[in-house]
Amino acid sequence: MSVLTHHKYLTRHPTQIHGIVSQRHHLCRVANVICSNTTTTTSTSSSTTTSKSKPTQLAIEPRLVNSIAPPIMNDPSLQSTWSHRIWLATGCTTVLISLAKAIAASANSHIWLQPILAGYIGYILADLGSGAYHWGIDNYGDASTAVFGSQIEAFQGHHKWPWTITRRQFANNLHALAKAITFFVLPIDLACNDPIVHGFVCVCASCIMFSQQFHAWAHGTKSKLPPLVVALQDVGLLVSRSQHAAHHRPPYNNNYCIVSGVWNEFLDKLKVFEALEMVLFFQLGVRPRSWSEPASDWTEDVEIKPSQVTVN
Repeated sequence: MSVLTHHKYLTRHPTQIHGIVSQRHHLCRVANVICSNTTTTTSTSSSTTTSKSKPTQLAIEPRLVNSIAPPIMNDPSLQSTWSHRIWLATGCTTVLISLAKAIAASANSHIWLQPILAGYIGYILADLGSGAYHWGIDNYGDASTAVFGSQIEAFQGHHKWPWTITRRQFANNLHALAKAITFFVLPIDLACNDPIVHGFVCVCASCIMFSQQFHAWAHGTKSKLPPLVVALQDVGLLVSRSQHAAHHRPPYNNNYCIVSGVWNEFLDKLKVFEALEMVLFFQLGVRPRSWSEPASDWTEDVEIKPSQVTVN
């Protein structure tokens, strides 16, 4: 599949045409062609005659507009490296150790209900945590932000080209969260043997680590997804495609949770994130991106074939 040229348009009154040139230098040249009427006046001793020229004179005003180059298929930034795979394997190992400890301790103490309930609470809170994190990096900071800059930049690119998440290789998509999970879960594995604690930790940590994969599946085509994934989405155990699609439509300020999406309706109905935005604005003077969107950085680029471009 090839990536087609993405076009941006400028409007200028009264008449416009859009000239499009190669994206090789990541620039779009837009020519604004303006029809104008000119009036000429000639004077004689007895009378003044006014004549109008035909409205065929064109004033051509070219402009250069910055255009962000879209990702390409087989982009190296979408592929997994050995470092990504090692971090993912390490994160999975720490979670499996926690699960094994939960099962072993439950078997020894004959306590099963409490660890299972703790795991369920971990699953519910993982969805809430994914929403809070997603809201934060969608609305605040930029690529230069300490610690989170790369994630912020990646999510901004995701809003412009949502399809890229379905092209990311598995370890590439999950390694950043796997690294964080490793540093969080490993000390608990070493220091704790409580089945309830590990019941909570193994489920919550695994849901957070794999939340980006759940996110990718929410962008997938139903016919191309594994039947089990579709079934889990349909019953609400994983965030559904239709629910997450609403996040990528104006006003871009809802449906942030990407594990199960169970919190989305509650948070959006009570406008929890909007209230937090108001608090941050009045306390710190920081405006969230969603207040000024849609803008070009968040508006999804649509693939337009040259044959679909019309000149007015």
